[in-house]
Amino acid sequence: MTVAVLTDVTVRRKHEWPFYLSAGVLVIAVLAAVFAPWVAPYDPAKTDFGAIWQPASPAHWLGTDQLGRDLLSRIIHGARPSLLGAIALLAVATVLGVLIGVTAAWKQGWVDTALSRITDVMFAFPGLLFVVLCIAVFDRGELTSVLGMALAYAPAIAKFTRSIALEEIARPYVDAYRLQGVGGFVLCLRYLLPNLLPALVGYLVVLFGEGLMSLASLNFLGFGSQPPSSEWGLMVQEGRTGVIQGIVGPALVPGLTIAIVVVATNVVGVRLSDKLAVRR
Repeated sequence: MTVAVLTDVTVRRKHEWPFYLSAGVLVIAVLAAVFAPWVAPYDPAKTDFGAIWQPASPAHWLGTDQLGRDLLSRIIHGARPSLLGAIALLAVATVLGVLIGVTAAWKQGWVDTALSRITDVMFAFPGLLFVVLCIAVFDRGELTSVLGMALAYAPAIAKFTRSIALEEIARPYVDAYRLQGVGGFVLCLRYLLPNLLPALVGYLVVLFGEGLMSLASLNFLGFGSQPPSSEWGLMVQEGRTGVIQGIVGPALVPGLTIAIVVVATNVVGVRLSDKLAVRR
């Protein structure tokens, strides 16, 4: 009996290694964003025209870019704007999406129908095209791209929240609180939303990776962060000139960084969602 239990625990731990590895990657990214000024070996904006397009070496572990700037330092410093942009995007989109989704599920009737039609129209509109439209109206910049992309992500969160909220509202405890005279606002805030969190958390973690990639795409196109920012998507855009000359490092390094962080968030988000669903 004991041997069987120990074997089962060992098998589970073996299956858990992608989750722990991905969580470690995210922890490193967060630590880099927080402690960038102290751990980066060079100033990310410092140019050295005597060290242009340098390959990896003891002096520059990941090489240098077209201006002689250290790629490792720029990757470390770029973690802050890249992660903060995705967090801000997700925060605004979550507030809007959850508010719309819970309101539609709670009110139902014509309110649900109207909000559902609005979110369907917004959901059908390509997010990148919507952000480009916002930039055309309000001018380019990091704030415009974050807010525009947040509006593009809000309908997806609203539809997901509405679906799980409808299931939760059908549970007996909601009717019990209603019979006790608990108001709709208090009931949703104190009882309904906490019960939606287990399902929402995993979904939002996965969406964080998508938001990071979307903002990187906007920055690559020149609609978001502007030089001399070391945001990862902008670094890929600046490294394109090296690819033509056969120097792929300045574009490949930030591109791989984005891919690794996005994959890590997807793995953590899916596994976290499963764990919270089982606990629930």
